[in-house]
Amino acid sequence: MSKSNSLITIKGTGFCSLLTIAFIILKLCKVIEWSWVWILSPLWISAGLLILFLIVVGIIYFIYLCVQEKKLKNKKEGESE
Repeated sequence: MSKSNSLITIKGTGFCSLLTIAFIILKLCKVIEWSWVWILSPLWISAGLLILFLIVVGIIYFIYLCVQEKKLKNKKEGESE
């Protein structure tokens, strides 16, 4: 039996990009009268969610490091006695 490495690649446009393009087309065809802030909102909302996710992961990682440091400190104090 031979080992096969499979790589899955996803190509194409995401939902937020398609929604933004649809909003731009509707705005340029004067179907909707929204502000450009709302036309481009799928882009900044998805960027905001990504930033929020990274902040949460960073906080969890910081807590993990603090717990590991505390365990290491307690282990060193136990050995020195």
